[in-house]
Amino acid sequence: MRGEVSSRELGGESLDEPLGVAPGVTRATVTVTPRPLWRIRLVRELPRLLLMGAACAGLLASARYAIAPPRPVVSARTAPAAPPRDLAAEGFAQLFARRYLTWEANDPEAHQRALAPYTGASMEPGAGLQLPLQGEEQVQWTEVVQERVPAPGEHVYTVAAQTDTAGLLYLSVSVQRTASGVLRLAGYPAFVGAPASEPASAGAGSAGAGGVAGGGQELDEPALRTVVERALRNYLADAGGELAADLTATARVSLPTQPLRLETVQHIDSSAEGGDALTATVQATDAHGAHYTLAYDLDVAQVAGRWEIAAIQMDPDS
Repeated sequence: MRGEVSSRELGGESLDEPLGVAPGVTRATVTVTPRPLWRIRLVRELPRLLLMGAACAGLLASARYAIAPPRPVVSARTAPAAPPRDLAAEGFAQLFARRYLTWEANDPEAHQRALAPYTGASMEPGAGLQLPLQGEEQVQWTEVVQERVPAPGEHVYTVAAQTDTAGLLYLSVSVQRTASGVLRLAGYPAFVGAPASEPASAGAGSAGAGGVAGGGQELDEPALRTVVERALRNYLADAGGELAADLTATARVSLPTQPLRLETVQHIDSSAEGGDALTATVQATDAHGAHYTLAYDLDVAQVAGRWEIAAIQMDPDS
């Protein structure tokens, strides 16, 4: 008899499985997920868009700097920088003042010739000064005591001039520096008053009996007073060898060119801020018998238990 063959199996294999697939093996599946077309395009174009955005930002920044460049912020607490000092213009003003104020009544042409390089043809001869019928005036010294800058390239100097007849005069002289760099008068001079001043206050020089000089306190340390007095005595007497014994190893001191003899130390005051700064007011005499009241600032330091002088009045290296 023929055996029966199952309608589901043949030779041990399932007739329901696709051909070429082993029994028990799971087939791989593919999942298709729909996405919007605009999102696909955005992901593909994103690097190019970012690069174009950066380029546009750079162009806008360059245009902004070209149209309105940034300016430094100046703090309201910061004082404006003073204009640089023009030594040539100062000298020009002093030379003019000296020639302007030096004259002899019997030779007015000499006065006009002296001022001709300053006035030229644009100003009156002699800068407008008409000499009296008699007399003369000589300038002994001049000094610029004040300056203002009304406009770029222009300086108005107040020149103090000591004359032998009129005494101390103050002459205002306006000097311009042209675009080519040369100096010229900006107009006629003017007689003015002295810069504001007042007598020294009681604390600016002598402290008086038990007082305070410059807002400090009278020094009450005997050992330090002894060192200060000895150092000033040798300093004024131009005794550098003896002075060196009271100086610190790093002290730099320039001795006076005119030796003096220390008479008395009126008082020694410490700084109002404290620290190792002192001010000594002394009386001294020179070889001719002239008497001076002098004030010296000193820096002191305590080294190995003893006081030494670190500086006297000025730094010779600055």
